[in-house]
Amino acid sequence: MELRKSFDIRKIFFVVSFLVFVILLTLGLTPAEASAQYEVSGILSIPSIQLTSDVTKLELKDRKLDTPAVIVGSFSNHKNKTLLIGHSSTVFTNLHEITIGNTIIYNGTNYLVIDAEVVEKDNIDMADLLKAEKVDTLVLMTCAGEDYGNGDSSHRIILTAIVL
Repeated sequence: MELRKSFDIRKIFFVVSFLVFVILLTLGLTPAEASAQYEVSGILSIPSIQLTSDVTKLELKDRKLDTPAVIVGSFSNHKNKTLLIGHSSTVFTNLHEITIGNTIIYNGTNYLVIDAEVVEKDNIDMADLLKAEKVDTLVLMTCAGEDYGNGDSSHRIILTAIVL
């Protein structure tokens, strides 16, 4: 009887240990595997929401930017302005928690969030959003509002940050 209890405890311990190992392995490999799909051109860190993500450069195709699935995409048509986009269901899940005054670190440079707003998708003027600025500026954008179920939503969270 004592031998059977000991065997059952070992079996349970083994199964639980194996499951924990598989979970940790999966969580540990997921970001690396995801980043391997993209050419990494930078790194974004937002300490206030414990976010660190690889960044890949995006190219305009048919007047559209394809948002990477699990990392941040960057687009710039001016030397001193960069648009950073990501999905609200993956990399930018907590972007809505950022407030004016928070710090964003992009490629080792510190930026200060000076504006945070939620805008209807149809009211966004991308030419205005991407226009040149006098100081180095980041614009972060992700979906918000009503989820249309097709990877799109009714609104966008738009954060503006300037170099410190």
